[in-house]
Amino acid sequence: MPRLSLLMVFIFLPALAAGQEVVDKTVATVNDGVRTDLITYSDLLWQMALQPNTPLSQPSSDELNTALRLVEDQRLILQEAVKLPTIAASEQEVAAARDELVKQFPSREEFEQRMIRVGLTSEKLNEILDNRVHIEKYLDFRFRSFIVISQPDVADYYKNVYVPRFKRRSPSAIVPTLEQARPEIEKILTEAKVESDIDTFLDNARDHAEITVLNPV
Repeated sequence: MPRLSLLMVFIFLPALAAGQEVVDKTVATVNDGVRTDLITYSDLLWQMALQPNTPLSQPSSDELNTALRLVEDQRLILQEAVKLPTIAASEQEVAAARDELVKQFPSREEFEQRMIRVGLTSEKLNEILDNRVHIEKYLDFRFRSFIVISQPDVADYYKNVYVPRFKRRSPSAIVPTLEQARPEIEKILTEAKVESDIDTFLDNARDHAEITVLNPV
């Protein structure tokens, strides 16, 4: 599973349900040598709430640490992304990101209830989505835009992966030609290369950053 999943109809959420109280604490800090970002317990709950099919009741230590790892990765990328202000997210891009996010849930009502449950306001949601769009634009600029897939790589994937898989899934169907399958294969190979490059980037960023866990979860 990609480390970032990084990436959503206007939603206006009440700040908190009546009588609800969220007890927060700083869980970790991420410092790249220039700036320090805090990660709170609420950040972890918000990360989980924005993931479809993720239970929110009494999250386990493993679930919280998985969320922590994702948020740490997001902070590490964002610390690099903010150095390029020209790729900052626009209001239109944030709104589009919100639309796409809501579509991942069974209904808008369920999405809103998850937000209320973890005390995630409309304003904070916009901030999170702004950061996610900024991150995605940075990744496009840093990685995706420079990837070139060679024709031999496409032909090799077609022969050794695409055709055998197509025949297993649709044994009675006519296999698409290499030219017909080329756009799909190029997309698959591009995304695989992007994911690999991002993983390498994050491993390197972790080696050079100072990540301090203040309150284990």
